[in-house]
Order: sequence, then C-alpha cells, then structure tokens
Amino acid sequence: MGAGMARNLAAAGHEVRAWNRTIARAQPLAEAGIRVEEDPAQAVRGADVVITMLLDGDAVRDVMRTAGPAAQDGALWVQSSTVGPDAQRELAGLAAGYGTVFLDAPVLGTRQPAEKGQLTVLAAGPDSARTLAQPVFDAIGQKVVWVGEDAGEAPASALKLVVNSWVLALTGATGEVMALSKALGVDPERFFEAVEGGAMDVPYMRMKAAAIRDEDYSPNFTVEGALKDLRLIVAAGRSGGVRLDLAAAGAERFRRAVELGHGDEDMAATYFASFG
Repeated sequence: MGAGMARNLAAAGHEVRAWNRTIARAQPLAEAGIRVEEDPAQAVRGADVVITMLLDGDAVRDVMRTAGPAAQDGALWVQSSTVGPDAQRELAGLAAGYGTVFLDAPVLGTRQPAEKGQLTVLAAGPDSARTLAQPVFDAIGQKVVWVGEDAGEAPASALKLVVNSWVLALTGATGEVMALSKALGVDPERFFEAVEGGAMDVPYMRMKAAAIRDEDYSPNFTVEGALKDLRLIVAAGRSGGVRLDLAAAGAERFRRAVELGHGDEDMAATYFASFG
C-alpha cells in the first residue's frame, strides 16, 4: 500500500522520501526517483507532509516517537494506517506534542488500487489543512470523503472500521460459499448463474471467488492484516456496547487461516479455514 502511494506521489511531481522498517523492501522505490532513507527521522525532516502507512497503531507510535521530533513545525501528518479510533486518538495527541497538524485519514482499497492511484481517502481534520492535503490525496486516490474537522475524535478511523466490517464479512462469506460448493459437489458457476443480475450479485464476491477458483493468493491485503482489522472491529463494538457476532466469528476464521500457514497470502485464502 505505502509503496504504491509513494510511487504515485512521485509520478505527480512531488519530492518523496521513503522509509520502511525493512529497508530492502523500500529500495525498489529508488527506480521511481524516490529517495529511500535508512533513518525515519531523516525521511520526515523538512517535509511539508508526512504520511504513515504501517501495520498497526503500535508500529505507527513507535516509528513516530523516533521520527516525530524531526518534523518541522506546522507539518501535516497524514495518518493513513488502519489502527482503530482509540489508537488514532492517541496518535493525534502525539502529533500535538510535535507541533504537527494531524489528519485522521485511513484509505479504502488494497495493493492494486494503491498502485493505480485509485484509493478512497476517508479524512478528518481542520479546514486549514485541506489545501495542503488535497494535492496529496489527488495523487493517491480517486475520491476523498471528509467526515469532520476534529481529527482528535478519529471519525474517519471509525468509518474505516464500519466499511471494513462489511468487506471482511463478504470475504469470509465468499470463502464459505466456495467451500460449501466443493463439499456438496456444486459447480460454483451455477451459484453465480443463480444470483447473476440480482440484488445478491456482488462484484467484490466474484473477484474473491475468482482468486479462490484460480488458486491465486498473491496478496492485495493479507489474511494476517485482515485479522488485525477484525480484532479492532470486535474491540470497537465492545467499547460501544454492541455485540458483533459475525465479526467475532470472522476473526476466529481468519485466525485459523493464519494458523494453517496462510497469513501472508491474500485474504481470499481464508477459504482454507473451512478445511482446517
């Protein structure tokens, strides 16, 4: 995700510096004219905009505790990792201590939309930050949904979990449909024929089913990453006083897929949880 975003920013004419915890994985970015740094503080020093796209809240916090003091006063910190509202609020407090302007800005999409600059950005932050943020969002995304001015309340991160709860439920259901078809000796094509053109026909379902049918689990978003999000969703529901039974069951299903050795594969590989 971060690599695709960086390449599109460079292609749009922005000067881009990048840092990754595994430096070797960032080195190919140099071919796109991006300066790959070995020190996160050097990556943010003097930057007008700092973007974080890491696995979880702990990773973002640890990195920015090192890099944040090097950010210039008034720099815009666009926090795009999916970390959940609680962690995002903590990061907003960290930003205030560094004198940076914080945007709660998770994105919708996976590796391919990131590479094509077709992400949807969910954003919250002060109106004064929008002028500086817009060229960045134009480079990485096709759509921006502004959901408020108070990034400290993390409304965009809350919306991201709501959207992901739907996406991950669809992913798990698709895997079970394909597994049940196999168990009952039903050609999956008959299933797609039965729902074609109706309200139950979902393009996303067809995309994930095609990955299962073709045994193509090259990761757009990994099973392990999806499990992290499902745990955030369940915890957020519990914090809000609601039970999310499907999300809880989904977390167990994705956990089982990780246990079976599919953690680094695309989340369509949750299909294998039906056989373990």
